[in-house]
Amino acid sequence: MTAVTTAKTVLIAPDKFKGSLTAVEVAEALAAGIRSAAGATGMPAGVRCELLPLADGGDGSVDAAVAAGFTRRSCTVSGPTGQPVQASIAFDGVTAVVEVANTCGLGLLPHGTLEPLDASSRGFGEAVLVALSLNPARIVLALGGSASTDGGMGMLTALGFTFRDSHGHILTASGRTMKAVSSVDIRPLPEVAGTELVVASDVSNPLAGPNGAPAVFGPQKGATAADVAALDQGMGNLVAALAQDGTSSVAELAAHPGAGSAGGIGFACLLLGAHQVSGADYFLDLLDFDARREPCDVVITGEGSIDEQTLAGKLPAAVARRSGNRMVLGVAGRSLLPRERWADLPLDRVYALADYTELDSSRDPELSAALLRRIGWEIGQDIGQYGGRHPAESAGTGGSPGAAVR
Repeated sequence: MTAVTTAKTVLIAPDKFKGSLTAVEVAEALAAGIRSAAGATGMPAGVRCELLPLADGGDGSVDAAVAAGFTRRSCTVSGPTGQPVQASIAFDGVTAVVEVANTCGLGLLPHGTLEPLDASSRGFGEAVLVALSLNPARIVLALGGSASTDGGMGMLTALGFTFRDSHGHILTASGRTMKAVSSVDIRPLPEVAGTELVVASDVSNPLAGPNGAPAVFGPQKGATAADVAALDQGMGNLVAALAQDGTSSVAELAAHPGAGSAGGIGFACLLLGAHQVSGADYFLDLLDFDARREPCDVVITGEGSIDEQTLAGKLPAAVARRSGNRMVLGVAGRSLLPRERWADLPLDRVYALADYTELDSSRDPELSAALLRRIGWEIGQDIGQYGGRHPAESAGTGGSPGAAVR
C-alpha cells in the first residue's frame, strides 16, 4: 500500500495510569514511540503529536491543568497526619484547581503507613485558602486519592469552622474526633461565599450508611470493621452537631449523592455551597478538549484499566464519545473488555500493556513507559500505512502484539 504523504495530527489525551505513570508521562511515552515510527516509515510530511494529558477531577488534576496552560502555584500545607508537605494548585487567572491527592492524599502518608482514624483533610482546606487569595472566579475541587475519613472536618477547620467537645475544648480534626464533636462555631471566610466552588466528581456515595464513605472507602484506607463502625457513628454525630448549630438542610446534604467522596470532603464542599458536576466532561471542557481535537485525525486516550467502569462514563469513554468520526484508539495497563465491546465506548482498537509482558507493569514506571513507547511505535506504523483511517479489517486483533517482554 502506498504510504500517506499528507501530514497527520494525533491528539494524545490519556488519564494517568494509577500507581505507575502520570498522564503527562503516558502521553510523552506514546508520543516518543509514534515519532520514532513516523521517521522509520519515511513519511515525507510525518506525524505531528499534540499532547493533552487529562484528569477527571481526581488525583492528577493539577498536573493536567498545568499541562494545558494553567500556572502552577506552590504552597506548603499540612499533610494527612499534620506534617508539612509541598503541594501545588493550578490557576489561569479565572479558575483555580485544588486537589486532595497532593495536599493530604494517601501518597503523602509517612512511610506509607495508613491512618484510617487519625488522617485529616486540613491540608486541602489550607490549599483552598491559597487559591482564595488569588481572587479566582471559581475553584475546582478535585477530591480523589484522600487518606482521611473525617467528613471534611479538617478542611472546614482550615476555612474558619471551630469544632468543640462537650467541655468546650477545641478539637483537632480527624476521623477519630468526629464522635466527640458537641458544638460547631460556623464562621467560614467571606471569600468562600463569593467564589464559585465546583466539585468535579462522578462519585455518588452518601456521607454515611451502608453505601457511605466509611463502609465503601474506609477499608481502602486501612479501616478495620470496628474502625468503619466508629467512623460511621462519628459521621452521624458530626451531622447532628452541625444541625444543632444552625446549618440548614444538613441531613439532606449528608444524603446527597457525592457527599461521601474523599472520606466526606464532598459533604464539606456541599456545606460551603459547592455544586457537583460530571468530572470527566467538566475537565474536558476546562482543558478545551473540543478545540484541541478539531484539527486532529486520530485521538488516543486511555487509563490504567479499561473495563466495565470505563463503559459507565469514565474519562476514556467521554473522550471517545466527543471525538466525532475520528479514529479513536485506547491504551491501558490492562483491558478487561473483549474486542466486540470496544465499539460500546466507542474505540476502534485497544492496546493493553498486559498483552506485551508477563510482568506486572502497574507498579513499574520504567516498564510501563517502555511498553507505551513500543505501542506508540505500532500506532505510528499503522498511521503511516492507513493514514488515520479506521484499520478495523487490517490491523490485527490487538491481542497478538508479538514477542512478550519478560
